[in-house]
Amino acid sequence: MKIVTTPMCEDVLKLAGIMEFDTNSYPDSTNADIAIVLSETDTTMKSVKIKLNTFTQIKTSVEMLQDMFGTSKIESNFDNNKYIGLDRSKNRNIKVKVYSNFLRDIVTDLRFTIIYDDSDYLVYPDYMKDLLSNEIVTMGDRVVEIPTHKNAPKNPIKRAEMRYKLLEKKLCMKP
Repeated sequence: MKIVTTPMCEDVLKLAGIMEFDTNSYPDSTNADIAIVLSETDTTMKSVKIKLNTFTQIKTSVEMLQDMFGTSKIESNFDNNKYIGLDRSKNRNIKVKVYSNFLRDIVTDLRFTIIYDDSDYLVYPDYMKDLLSNEIVTMGDRVVEIPTHKNAPKNPIKRAEMRYKLLEKKLCMKP
């Protein structure tokens, strides 16, 4: 079976022990049998859609791919990951307005309260900066811009660690 994946999913296949695959930003342009892509990626070919926003989603995706392709996990730090299973109940007191579904997943995982008005903080992806410029100015130093695409690591674990650290550092400093 010929597998193709996008650059953003490549490291997850490796974590799942899948070593034979092609990487292409446009999976439909290949002659692969199946594509492994992010959940929001549109493809016309047979595909497996995965989510890689939170550590739990990454772990679930790795395990699903292992089951699907009969592979063994490559050494990873999921069992010792400090972001999985922590009590974050204190974060519920912090009200956050979030733009984008992938950030909503992360903010929810960190147990912050998502609201739409009168928030303590505004969290948005870097590609929305111009669109939200007025709201960003209004919120002042209570905004968190999250790096995406070429501004974030391709490795999903490193990308998630960077985003979690950034959010915890900024949002847990509530005045």
